[in-house]
Amino acid sequence: MKVLHRPLVDVVVSLGCLFLRPALAGDTLVVQWNNAALEAIRTTRTAPTIAARALAIAHTCMYDAWTFYDPVAAGTRLGTSWHRPAAERTQTNKEKAISYAAYRCLTDLFPSQAAALTALLTGLGFNPNDLSLDPTTASGLGNLAAAAVVMFRHNDSSNQLGNLNPGAYSDYTGYAPVNTVDEITDPNRWQPLRQPDGTPQTFLTPHWGLVAPFAINPASRFRPQPPPQFPHGTYRQRALEIIHLSGHLDDLQKMIAEYWADGPATETPPGHWCLFGQSVSRRDFHTLDQDVKLFFALTNGLLDASIAVWECKRNYDYVRPVSAVRLLKDGKPIRAWGGPGRGTQLIQGERFQSYIPTPPFAEYVSGHSTFSSSSAEILKQFTGSDHFGHSVTLLPGTSRIEPGLVPAKSIILSWATFSEAADQAGMSRRLGGIHFEGGDLEGRALGRKIGVEAWRRAQTYFNGTTAP
Repeated sequence: MKVLHRPLVDVVVSLGCLFLRPALAGDTLVVQWNNAALEAIRTTRTAPTIAARALAIAHTCMYDAWTFYDPVAAGTRLGTSWHRPAAERTQTNKEKAISYAAYRCLTDLFPSQAAALTALLTGLGFNPNDLSLDPTTASGLGNLAAAAVVMFRHNDSSNQLGNLNPGAYSDYTGYAPVNTVDEITDPNRWQPLRQPDGTPQTFLTPHWGLVAPFAINPASRFRPQPPPQFPHGTYRQRALEIIHLSGHLDDLQKMIAEYWADGPATETPPGHWCLFGQSVSRRDFHTLDQDVKLFFALTNGLLDASIAVWECKRNYDYVRPVSAVRLLKDGKPIRAWGGPGRGTQLIQGERFQSYIPTPPFAEYVSGHSTFSSSSAEILKQFTGSDHFGHSVTLLPGTSRIEPGLVPAKSIILSWATFSEAADQAGMSRRLGGIHFEGGDLEGRALGRKIGVEAWRRAQTYFNGTTAP
């Protein structure tokens, strides 16, 4: 069968607003609710691990609600026992069920965004006060699906409710860094950096490797081999590679680092790949049924990527490039990026800084690399091809780090394949000075394994061959 694709459309973006484009009239309701979730993530400044989980919950709720109107598919919590008769398997019922499911779980995940979510639900013609659990109605099935998934996820070891330790999503495992902001006692371990307000970084969700996964159980079986250890030569070589990249940054490399940065107040790396999923939906003229399945597989792969990456980060607790370079080159001159607007300079090694801000958790492995390669694998499996055919144009002076200066002229980033986009996402973290080569490449390999596992698991739900 010939697959139809819309022609590649070059998208112009500002790095302060990555949206490929807002929801369109022709978008499926799955895409519209995905956009609502991404906006909630941006507004609440949700961390990448928590964002991955939220997206997986939202799309699992929608998927489970949809399965009631499919003759074969199994839901993740309620299985196939409540399938509705053929006469009820209408587009209208599917849309109503998934909308209630999405609304219920998203208001649980993002209570501060209830007004915006309610506006979307009512704008679709649905009543937010319809709390029915009647399994013979679409609203009742949507509410039931969400309730079952939300109940399960409230006890998935993420600590969403703060019942394992005070504070939503707070650490309950007692993690404490070996090093301090002022002293490195172990060159192989993570060092919290000083934040702009002078306070030290706090490791983000160090307990995340314990969260209940979708397809990878236990996450530790996917853990890569240890990273290079100080004082061996490979450790030093990796640090020298970071210095070399920093000292030779051009506008293209800087904009690659910034485009993929996905820091606070963005959709985060998991959300970035959901935007790519939206692009594929529009390109390939997806139906509601197709998008339900696509985003279910994609976001659960992202959830598993977050779990596997953080299990690895917590296990190895590995040093970031900034700390390693400063330690190795303390008191020695190096040629590196000198800060916004300063270009490459001869600086003292202890003054080395990454081009993009170093995030508050250990280096090994790269979350971006893992999220991206997992997503690329799932998109490739779903579409039956690695073809992507997407590009963005970054306008002059739109850098957030060097505004008005970088880039000097428009830069186009384009990706013929999903794999090419994933590889660039991984490389962007090395260009940004926050990951070593090993953290990137091992993350890519880890992500591909997770993508395969998540896709295989999703297929068993699609085919109705798995038990909840």
